[in-house]
Amino acid sequence: MIILFIAFMIVGWAVQSKLKSKFKKYSATPLSNGMSGKEVAEKMLADHGITKVRVISTPGKLTDHYNPKDMTVNLSPDVYEGRNISAAAVAAHECGHAVQHATAYKWLQMRSQMVPVVSLSSKMLNFIFLAGMFGMGVLHMFTMDMVILAVIFCQAMITIFSVITLPVEYDASNRAIVWLQHAGVAQQHELEGANDALKWAARTYLVSAIAAITYLAYYVLMFLGNRDKPTLYKII
Repeated sequence: MIILFIAFMIVGWAVQSKLKSKFKKYSATPLSNGMSGKEVAEKMLADHGITKVRVISTPGKLTDHYNPKDMTVNLSPDVYEGRNISAAAVAAHECGHAVQHATAYKWLQMRSQMVPVVSLSSKMLNFIFLAGMFGMGVLHMFTMDMVILAVIFCQAMITIFSVITLPVEYDASNRAIVWLQHAGVAQQHELEGANDALKWAARTYLVSAIAAITYLAYYVLMFLGNRDKPTLYKII
């Protein structure tokens, strides 16, 4: 399990590093029409007839997201003020989520409904692992099978959420690229750069989903007895 964890950490780090290098590259490439990320976002929303979503700036780097609760497209300062390919790509991608929300995109709805369950599952999983690391403690009142089943349930919720996230993110990127092209916001070489940047962003979610599936399979095999009788330390 430790080997798997380290392997996915390395892969995740490699993909994140590649993503950062891509965004750095395209952040240095000005958008030919001179539009800022804020302007790109506002135009995409207007073109889709979405009038109740606000575009605001949020602190930090890579903090860009769409919040369906208060209906805001939150862009980091570099994206909000940026007038480059990366800023346009990210702004359009986040607006892609707003379009999904406005059109009741089923995968986004499913993901939103799962957020409370996944949050609780993550907390439970952390509790079980910490309890195991410090000598089981309260877990002594449960059988090992019960503990592993709880781990499987929590990991299953996280895995389902990770898998559902994939079509949500890929669809938002596709909507962004199609709109950037049809709206004439980006030239052909700029579209290629935007697509390249968003492709690497999507791969971070792909790695997370594959890791979640692998961990779930590991716990299921453990429960089915395909390994020696495990201790909680082996689960960790």
